[in-house]
Formats: sequence, C-alpha cells, structure tokens
Amino acid sequence: MKLYAAQLDFRGIAEEFSLPTEFPPEVLAEAATVRDRYASQRRDARDIPLVTIDPVGSMDLDQAVFIEATDTGFRVRYAIADVAAFVEPGSVLEAESFRRGQTIYLPDEPVRLHPPALSEGEASLLPGVDRPAVLWTFELDSAAEVIDFHLERALVRSVARLDYDGVHEDFRNSRLHPSIELLPEVGRLREASALRRDAINLRLPAQSVSHLADGTYELVVEPRHEVMDWNSEISLLTGMCAGRLMVTHGTGLLRTLRPANSDSLAVFRAESRALGYECPDEQPLGEFLQTVDATDARGMAVMREAQKLLRGSGYALVESGDAEVHAGIGGYYSHVTAPLRRLIDRFATEYCLALCQGSAVPEWASIRAEDVIEAMNRTSTLANNVDRAALDLTEATVLSPWVGHNFDALVLTSDAEREQSRIFVTDPPVLANCLGAPPQSTATKVSLVRADITARDVVFAWPAD
Repeated sequence: MKLYAAQLDFRGIAEEFSLPTEFPPEVLAEAATVRDRYASQRRDARDIPLVTIDPVGSMDLDQAVFIEATDTGFRVRYAIADVAAFVEPGSVLEAESFRRGQTIYLPDEPVRLHPPALSEGEASLLPGVDRPAVLWTFELDSAAEVIDFHLERALVRSVARLDYDGVHEDFRNSRLHPSIELLPEVGRLREASALRRDAINLRLPAQSVSHLADGTYELVVEPRHEVMDWNSEISLLTGMCAGRLMVTHGTGLLRTLRPANSDSLAVFRAESRALGYECPDEQPLGEFLQTVDATDARGMAVMREAQKLLRGSGYALVESGDAEVHAGIGGYYSHVTAPLRRLIDRFATEYCLALCQGSAVPEWASIRAEDVIEAMNRTSTLANNVDRAALDLTEATVLSPWVGHNFDALVLTSDAEREQSRIFVTDPPVLANCLGAPPQSTATKVSLVRADITARDVVFAWPAD
C-alpha cells in the first residue's frame, strides 16, 4: 500500500471548517485546577477489577468493564468517566464544551471536546489511579437479557489499560484478562439478542488515513476484530437501558434514527449483490449483515454502503407519551458512555442518575437540555463534513500521480441513462463515482481521469483506456 502513500497537511481543512484546534488560556487554566465536586457522594468501588479496552495508544478512556458469572447468568460492571464532576455549571469549561460539542477527528490531530488535563488526565479512567466514575451494574440472565440494572456515583481504579489488538491476540491464544474472560460469551449472546430485535450492527470497518513512520499518509481499510463488536455490545446495552429508563419516566435525552426507506434498501441490496453478497428482500437487514465478512475487502465495502441506510440520526428530548426509537438498535437508546468525547453523554447520565435514584434531575442539566441537542446536531454535521473532507483530500492526494492509469474495480450500481456508475476500487480501497455505465455487479477496469487535490475530487471513467 505504500505505493499510494503521500505527504499530507490537514491544516487547511481545520481552517476551512473553523475547527478550534487550540484551547483558550482561561479554559486550560481552569482544567488544570478542577476537583471532584461529588467526592462525598461516591461509593468506594476500587475493589472491582475493571479494565479499559481502547485503540492502541488511547489516553482518553471513557469506559472500564468487569464481567463475572452469577447463579442466574452474568453481572456486568461498567464504569463511565464522570466528567460532570469536573465541569461546573456556568464555568468557562462548560461554555467551551458547548462550543465544541464533541471531539472531531482529523488524521493528524483530534480537535478534542475537553482539554488534555481533563480528557487524558483527571477524568480519564487510567490504570492504577483512583478516578470518579458513574458505575452501571447489570444483572443478566443466561441469555444475557437484562434482569435488572442500576447506576451510582463511585470511586474506581482500573487495573489494566488494554487495547483491541492485544485483546484480539489474547483471545486467539486463550489468555484473556480475567476481568473480561466472559466478554466473548456475553458479547455473542448480546449479538443474538440484537438479531431478535431486528437491530442493525454495521461492524463498520474504518476506511481511514494512516500516518506512517516516514511522515507520509496512506489510505487503509482497517479490519474489525470480534472483540470490538463484543465491547460495543456492552456500550449498546448501557445506552438501551438508559433509553428505557428515560422513556419509562417520561424525561431524558434520546438518540434517534428513522428506518431506511424502500428505495435506499433496494440500492443497497443491488450493491451488496455486486460485491458478492446476496441480500434477499425477505431477509432482515441485521440478520444479513451478520453474514458479511467484515475483514474481507468486499465485506468492508458492504458495511460502508450499509451506513447510508442509517442516515437521519439525531437527538430528541423525551416528553411524556412521545419518544422515538433508534431503528438501528431496535429500541430506545441514549448516548451515555462517551462523556470525554460527546457533550450529551454528560447530561444524559445526570438524567439517568436522578431517575434511578428517584430524585429530581439537577436543574443545571434540565435547563440546558435543548441547548445540548442543538450543539450535538450542529457538531455532528460538522464532524461528518470534516471526516469526508479528510478522506476526500487523502484520496485525491494519493491518487494524483496515477491519473491516466487503470484500476481494478467492482461495479456496485450502474445508470445507463445518466451514463454514470458507482464503483469500488480495491487497491487502494476507494468507493467512488465513475463516468460511464459498465454492467452492474461485474468486475472491470476503470481509468483514473481526475484527482484534483484542491477540489478534493476523484473521478474514474469506463471503459478504461
């Protein structure tokens, strides 16, 4: 793949979208002095051997997990960084978090929601140190369905910082950390539960921009380890319980998603067929996606195209008798597991704590609910645009020396009337539009006719020269 490596500078994208890459001095100063404002309210849970599982090198650790067997099934402990403990209402830290909304990722540097002193320091669930957290406890039956759950503020201490690659190797060699020995079993059972709900688990591979040791960047499609899916199931479980709690009590902040329409589904089934995966009309989408090999290049492309079916997600304030489900989850859902990276998680968690304990939602959280939704909707659009721009820039840059060359491609859809098609170029991995209408669901050769770095635009043509 180094054939397509290139020098890249993403500073122009940061400037184009007015991303705040630096924190104001007053925000940094406040972050350096924050203390746990709920210290007296915490249960001491440092005896629970929690571990974190994140990408290699991550320091902003939102979640830590411990799973044990019980007489009736399983008990899952899930600690979430208690960011609200450090962000005072009305503070400059709070104002800055509303301005940013969420962490936005550029290949060379993230534009973080919180200053490093908080996101990679005092609030991060780093190993071997005491940290304030919101501790969820789930009692599951033998099928990993929820019997009961509760949450509370706690003081925790992670015993290990694990990464996906390492856990994947440990699983393959039957040496998983004792705290997550049951993660594969619980994860698979929760995946089966998702199928019963007709939920959609994309198992999204990341078509991303990788920074190489020589300072260049390349396009890569990263494989998705099973452990990523199993770990995600614990987060999904938490979000579903949070959503159910909010709807039951008629108040809260939900993550919502409308079902895909019939036209979008028809296009997706055609694209899947072109990539070698038959998706019958009568088969539930979630069930079909479970059969797709997300470690294979064609399977990865299927997952990328399936992402279009989940467009239209948003956030909504729960009002009595009126709540929207999340079609991808197959139920009510709330974002509560990534407060270091999303503004809304901090507020949604406060709703859950109050509802679980039978107390009033703190006024500082309830009066800002609509502001939180506005900030999340605004910055989610921004994050999507930035992500697309970074990928487009990389594609145009790495392909620019190869204008006029031919590439192997799979034809996903073809429109003879408009003389255009959508293709998947296998190396480097690029989903792109193509001039010309080769037969759908065929392998063919296409020519790269334009790779405009300034416009961040790549165009292929068929037939190839």
